[in-house]
Amino acid sequence: MRGFGMTSVGNAAWLDKEKPVAGPYDAIIRPTVVAPCTSDVHALHGGAGEKFDRILGHEAIGEVVEVGELVTRFKPGDIVVVPCTTPDWMAPGVQEQVSNAHDWGLMKSFKFLSSKDGVFAEFFHVNDADANLALLPEGVAPEEALMIVDMMTTGFSAVENGRVGFGDTVVVIGIGPVGLMAVAGAKLSGAGRIIVVGTRPNCVKIAKEYGATDVISYKDGDIVEQILRLVPGGVNTTIIAGGNQNTFPQAIAMTKEGGVISNVNFFDIKDTLSMPAYLWGLGMSNKDIRCGFAPGGTVRMEKLLNVIKYKRVDTSKLITHRFHGFDQIEDAFKLMEEKPKDLIKPVVFIDWNDK
Repeated sequence: MRGFGMTSVGNAAWLDKEKPVAGPYDAIIRPTVVAPCTSDVHALHGGAGEKFDRILGHEAIGEVVEVGELVTRFKPGDIVVVPCTTPDWMAPGVQEQVSNAHDWGLMKSFKFLSSKDGVFAEFFHVNDADANLALLPEGVAPEEALMIVDMMTTGFSAVENGRVGFGDTVVVIGIGPVGLMAVAGAKLSGAGRIIVVGTRPNCVKIAKEYGATDVISYKDGDIVEQILRLVPGGVNTTIIAGGNQNTFPQAIAMTKEGGVISNVNFFDIKDTLSMPAYLWGLGMSNKDIRCGFAPGGTVRMEKLLNVIKYKRVDTSKLITHRFHGFDQIEDAFKLMEEKPKDLIKPVVFIDWNDK
């Protein structure tokens, strides 16, 4: 089979690989809609360590073509939603309720990027299919569902970890697709005031549509000073969905005593996160620092699909570029790598009858 990925760090290419084989609990999926992600770009450029001859991609809707003999909930022909994290549900870390990041080790549930070929292929493998797939409901467009498998589940987890409640004031730093989903999740969770930090006009527009009440730009001066002028004493929750190592102390500085800093941003492996001790009250300020990666699993996906099905959030607002055809994965990936100003999220529709 063919797939798009990397021969080594920095070298993207089409690869010829063996078709994956399903174990007794697994499924083989043929993708029908996929989306490249910034994490795929980071992987190409070494952000996930040395990778050789690895097919990329971790966001997909697809058709089941084969299941193992012990799979009971899915059959060939089913159209399924595939979360970007696919835990080994028998692992100790899952039993300790950290399935979004761990099964047999840190980030090991993120298999498509860390340990096996991804979804930019003619076929891809999903472990523990009964616990890692969800059926696409009637009335939900595949591309809408595609936005939940990483963007929504990650953005919403930032809100959940941030303990956002009714009437809270929330800051979201970075309003790419994950940050935009954090804005939507904060509104659904009852936040009163939602302040976003971002500059791209199309992202600002959608942030307001999702519920942002105020917009801060770093171009207008120090973002901490701007936010503390708006909210003296600081905000209840600060969500870091973008930025760099300097964003970390800024987030602590703008969060009030007893507040929460919730991070879903991937920092660079070379970054060092530090802060002046006074920002944390010399260790006495009771500001929680929480983080986590995209939660997966069937139940999580089904709940997020309900958010779309019953019109609580319109995820199609994230999609700015549409491509058609398996070979167009390369062009969509290059677009994500280049990040033009009008880009939020590209998707690729694949009709295998055209091949």
